[in-house]
Amino acid sequence: MNSPKSHKNHPLKAALWMLGAAISFTSMAVAGREISHELDTFEIMMYRSFIGIIIVLTVAYFSNTLQQINRQRLGLHFIRNLSHFTGQNLWFYAIALIPLAQLSAFEFSTPLWVALLAPFFLNERLTKVRLLAVSIGFAGILMVAKPGSVALNPGTIAALLCAIGFAGSLIATKLLSRTTSTTCIMFWLTVMQAIFGIICAGFDGDVTVPGAAILPGVFIVGFAGLLAHYCLTTALRFAPAVIISTIDFIRLPIMALVGMLLYQEMLDGWFILGALLVFGGNFLNIYWEGRKKV
Repeated sequence: MNSPKSHKNHPLKAALWMLGAAISFTSMAVAGREISHELDTFEIMMYRSFIGIIIVLTVAYFSNTLQQINRQRLGLHFIRNLSHFTGQNLWFYAIALIPLAQLSAFEFSTPLWVALLAPFFLNERLTKVRLLAVSIGFAGILMVAKPGSVALNPGTIAALLCAIGFAGSLIATKLLSRTTSTTCIMFWLTVMQAIFGIICAGFDGDVTVPGAAILPGVFIVGFAGLLAHYCLTTALRFAPAVIISTIDFIRLPIMALVGMLLYQEMLDGWFILGALLVFGGNFLNIYWEGRKKV
C-alpha cells in the first residue's frame, strides 16, 4: 500500500484503477444482495469491516507499511467514514429492493454533487467542459432511471440519498490522499466503520451470526469492498475528484449486464440511450484532461 506521493495528472492510469474499482464494486453488489436475506445492512457493514481490518493489517505487515498508520487528521477520517458508512448502508438497503442497473443509475448522481462541492473543498475549478461532461452523463442517468415511471419507494429513496454520502466520502478521500498514505486511509476506514457497525447492529440487542451458507458471500463483500476502496484511493492520486467520479460511470453498464445475466433484469431502449450519453460524458472528460497534459 503506497505512501502519499505527488503524481502528475494522468487520466489513463486513473481510468485503469477505476476499472478495478468497478469490478470490485459489482462483485460486492452481487454478494451483498445474496446475503441480505439473512443479515441487515448494519451487520453486513460490521462483518465487512472486521474482514477489512484483518486484510489491511496483514498487507501492511508484509509490505512494511504499518509505520504509516498514524492519528493525524482523525477528524477528517471521521467525516469521510461517517459519510461513507451512511451512503453504503443506504446502498446495501436499496440493492435488495431495486434492479442493479437502476441502483447504479441513481448512485451516479454522485458526480453532480462532487462537481458542486469540489470548488469549495478541493480548489478544483468547475470548468465549462467539466460541467458539460457531467451534465451529459447526468442526462443519461435520468434516461436510464426513467424517474417519471419509477414509483417512489424506500429502495428508490435510499438509492438517491446514498449518492450524497458517497460524494462527501470522495471529497474527503481526495483531501486525505494529498498527505496520507493508502494504508492509513484504509486502516481508519475499516476500524471506524467497524465501530459504527457494532453500535448500529447492536442497537436492538440482536446481532445475527452468519451461517456457513453465506460465509463466502460475507468474505466477498469484505474483500471486494476493501479492494474497491484501494483502487479508488489510488486513482485519486492520478486525477481530480470530478474526473474520477465521471470515469466511475463505467460501472453502470457492468452492473446492468450482471443484473441481466444473473437476475433477468432486462434492459430497454432508454437504458441503452442513457448509457451512450453516460459514456459520451465520460469520454469528453477524459479526452479534455488528456489534452491538458500535452
